[in-house]
Amino acid sequence: MAVMQRFRNALLNPAWVCFLWVGMTIGISMIATPVRFTAQTITRPIALDVGRVVFAALNKAELAALVLLLIVVRASGQAAKYWAYCGVLALIIIAQSVWLTPELAERTQMIINGVEPPKSYAHAIYSSLELIKIGLLFFVGFSSLESRGSGSRAGSA
Repeated sequence: MAVMQRFRNALLNPAWVCFLWVGMTIGISMIATPVRFTAQTITRPIALDVGRVVFAALNKAELAALVLLLIVVRASGQAAKYWAYCGVLALIIIAQSVWLTPELAERTQMIINGVEPPKSYAHAIYSSLELIKIGLLFFVGFSSLESRGSGSRAGSA
């Protein structure tokens, strides 16, 4: 029975969702994407086309992670503590979903078609939001571990 309770407590801790999500984001946005452009045999249009497909998939996975995080935060009883942070994460995902990802995909298509797109800050904004998202996910993740840890110690004393 104690094992089941520990498993339930772990599932109700938002940290696992935050760390899973931050791992996806760092793995794709901060590692795989820059490395792709260093490959000698991949042309810029091909690298951009692969990136467009990967970021569309990442966006869908992040939407799912956001919904999951909202559910876990609500179910954990910590909604009041983390709701504002989750709200900022939601705003970032919405901005990326409805504005930045489509705009960057359109710019990618222009490059693939041989047209250099006009100057835009979309990529810089997207990258900045990625860094803010990563920071928020780390904060909520570690904060929820800390609050759960201190709560369980207090409960066992």
